[in-house]
Amino acid sequence: MKIKRKKTRQIMVGKVKVGGMAPVAVQSMTNTFTQDVTATVLQIKRLEKAGCEIVRVAVPDKEAAEAISAIKDKISIPLIADIHFDYRLAIASAMAGADGLRLNPGNIGGAKKIKAVVDCAKDFNIPIRIGVNSGSIEKDILKKYKGVTVEGMVESAVRNIELLTSYGFYDIKLSIKASDVLRSVEAYRLLSSKTDFPLHVGITEAGPLYPGIVKSSLGIGMLLAEGIGDTIRVSLTRDPVEEVRVGYEILKALDIRRHGPDIISCPTCGRCNIDLFNIVEQVESALVSNPMPVKIAIMGCIVNGPGEAREADIGIAGADGAGILFKKGKVIKKFPQEKLVDVLLKELEQMAGKTNYFHHAAHRDHGENR
Repeated sequence: MKIKRKKTRQIMVGKVKVGGMAPVAVQSMTNTFTQDVTATVLQIKRLEKAGCEIVRVAVPDKEAAEAISAIKDKISIPLIADIHFDYRLAIASAMAGADGLRLNPGNIGGAKKIKAVVDCAKDFNIPIRIGVNSGSIEKDILKKYKGVTVEGMVESAVRNIELLTSYGFYDIKLSIKASDVLRSVEAYRLLSSKTDFPLHVGITEAGPLYPGIVKSSLGIGMLLAEGIGDTIRVSLTRDPVEEVRVGYEILKALDIRRHGPDIISCPTCGRCNIDLFNIVEQVESALVSNPMPVKIAIMGCIVNGPGEAREADIGIAGADGAGILFKKGKVIKKFPQEKLVDVLLKELEQMAGKTNYFHHAAHRDHGENR
């Protein structure tokens, strides 16, 4: 089944197209102190290697805003400045070279200050993401709905859209996140029905690794399956590189984009008498930054492996000291079990067509689905 995406307006975040049927972009956010240029650049470089296409940095003060210029000189993906409360930081970030601004107009402090930010964004030709979170809804809306509701979140978003467009500004991206899955999904559904501006999808404050992956996969996955979402960010209390990896796994699982290997492996059973867990971890570690869109099977049973993984491009299976390499369900050759991982990686290098392929993980194309 092919997912039918909703067509939204298209904006540019640096050189990355967002909306208008462009590929769903994968974002993340640094957790370094932005004013620490060296640490921030090193983390962004790691994010780039993992396939991150847009990165956001926190801008809590003037020093962080001014650091954007030095950071931009050393990275290759668009950088968005995350602003709260102080409109002057948004202006300073734009002047320092930010490719976009993320703010919640409701906490910036009045129409005059919002207009100053909008005028600056126009001058520098950069977009603004209106980021509505369940924890930052305007007081009058909270009072109207007697707390945080889906309808209240959407009303806040629509109010802010109308404010920015009243100043003739349309380079807008929207997000409307809550920390619980169902409320976030319902809010995005309702907002999507009311606007054609591109949507940045995620579950805010999703938590540590396992709860965060589950919540994000459910929430982001449900929305993408319905054709809603133009960019995504998996929110984890973790190394942000993990956010990018999970983001691509969600896209791969829905057959929206293919970036990096799709590893399928059996959960093991009483027939498995090899250390399959260790083998899978070795292969996954070796390919963690490899963008090659290949389906790899790693099976613990030499008898059923090729048949159960018939759709895999390439695979290995082993038992009782022997191993096999198979492609599209057909056995290619046998070899000692201890050579399983080496044989697989060598075959993948040959498939890639160059021996140094695994060292080049950055995306080379933002304009086509994989």
